[in-house]
Amino acid sequence: MWLTDTQKVGVGLSAFGFALIGLGVVLFFDAGLIAIGNILFLAGVSMIIGFQKALYFFTRRDKLRGSVAFFAGFFLVLVKWSILGILLEAFGFLNLFGDFFPIAINFLRRLPMIGRFLSLPGVRQVVDRVAGYQTQLPV
Repeated sequence: MWLTDTQKVGVGLSAFGFALIGLGVVLFFDAGLIAIGNILFLAGVSMIIGFQKALYFFTRRDKLRGSVAFFAGFFLVLVKWSILGILLEAFGFLNLFGDFFPIAINFLRRLPMIGRFLSLPGVRQVVDRVAGYQTQLPV
């Protein structure tokens, strides 16, 4: 499946948003950088999947807890409570996008250099746990 030009811009905005959030955290939780990163990330998601689908995604009943946590964290960042806000956003992000981790890890395992790294003995167990894979059959 090929990406449209709008979706490519959305991927770029999301990546740039993540970079600004990371930079804001590294620079002692700079609220301005984190807030701009959040705005770019949300704009990127809206451009990747479309505004209506993004609105539906964030308002679904099973995603409501994650949405409330993410947007409450975003509000806390805006009022300069950066550390608490970013922790609340991280909780919301994991609740919202946690279902996509196994898909992303399977994709990364197919890449030449990253796949080898993810297959190393110590790394494989950690990545499997993060992705939610079971190493044993349930009894």
